[in-house]
Amino acid sequence: MSASLAASETSTKAAAHTTGPSPAVMGTYARQNLVFERGEGAWLITAAGDRYLDFASGIAVNVLGHAHPRLVAALTEQAGKLWHTSNLYRVEGQERLAERLVASTFADKVFFCNSGAEACEAAIKAVRRYHYVSGKPERWRIVTFSGAFHGRTLATIAAGGNDKYLEGFGPPVEGFDHVPFGDLTAAAEAIGPETAAIMIEPAQGEGGVNVAGVEFLRELRELCDKHGLLLVFDEVQCGMGRSGKLFAYEWTGIAPDLMPIAKGIGGGFPLGALLATEDAAKGLTAGTHGSTFGGNPLAMAVGYAVLDAVLEPGFLDGVQQKALRLKQALAAVKDSHPNLVEEVRGQGLLTGIKVKVAPAEVVKAAIGEKLLVAGASDNVVRLLPPLNVADEEIAEAIQRLSRALDRVSASTT
Repeated sequence: MSASLAASETSTKAAAHTTGPSPAVMGTYARQNLVFERGEGAWLITAAGDRYLDFASGIAVNVLGHAHPRLVAALTEQAGKLWHTSNLYRVEGQERLAERLVASTFADKVFFCNSGAEACEAAIKAVRRYHYVSGKPERWRIVTFSGAFHGRTLATIAAGGNDKYLEGFGPPVEGFDHVPFGDLTAAAEAIGPETAAIMIEPAQGEGGVNVAGVEFLRELRELCDKHGLLLVFDEVQCGMGRSGKLFAYEWTGIAPDLMPIAKGIGGGFPLGALLATEDAAKGLTAGTHGSTFGGNPLAMAVGYAVLDAVLEPGFLDGVQQKALRLKQALAAVKDSHPNLVEEVRGQGLLTGIKVKVAPAEVVKAAIGEKLLVAGASDNVVRLLPPLNVADEEIAEAIQRLSRALDRVSASTT
């Protein structure tokens, strides 16, 4: 094919999707027909200049909003120095960020990767290797909970046990025993001679913004201690300040042995990590696990800047205050829309409303009001603003959400 013909064909194909998604992109997402050119704090802006209030935050990722000056500066400075060397060598940024995470949490060791699914995979492997090197290779199964979402890999969809995500991918990966969320008796009964760990999200996001009770989590810790199991808290979504503490486990007075994190720690740059105690990490020795891109200098620079901002004095107190305002405002929305809103849920700025219609209807209506929210399971619509969202932006979001619910109500009567 001549260069002119190739260019003409490319132009024709491009023109075919100027008002919709490109057929060149694999259709694994039910994307909204929106394209954003730039972001400013809690706002996303299209090329036409339309401003959308972002209360989805890239699914709890943009904890400092869009284009935060501190993150831009950190990434730009590092980009001019070094991008990638692999883990064949020491990475200064890894050591710096790992030491800060260790100093700020229960952990003694940190493994860096690129996503929440990878962090959860690392936790699953750490659990199995822990018992293997402890002389108990028969202990490899993990108790998990209904409504869980641990990622999209074959192992993590098996851990979650959601039929919707398992369908069509062959036999699920073995090793996971699912019990109802919040059911201590069922968790205890699931423990057998092959059980190695209990894995839970202290606050489920995708599962419907379900928050585990403090006493329940403490009792899981006791179960693990009694039976010689590891306790894994998946804080990929509820961590990095979203609960109002740096990590949600801090509300409980106990700590896990392993904790996968991601999303917020990168502030929008792909970054995940597995935090572990010295003992829980003992199976992950040289050659047992790895990541080509994990912990690259760019991610480390941004991650350190995010953590630095979230740990500033007063920041997390501010998150708790904003969360209270948002919860109170959502309670008023529930009262004014009893035909649509059943319940307000959440912890910190991981919030949601359970609705009596498909969440997609509310998401679509909110887009009509230039408000971005995210659906979840159990008929829940999530509101996940940046942690530094302004009070005025919370008030504006509530007004837009109320109008969106009015739209839905009008369309169903």
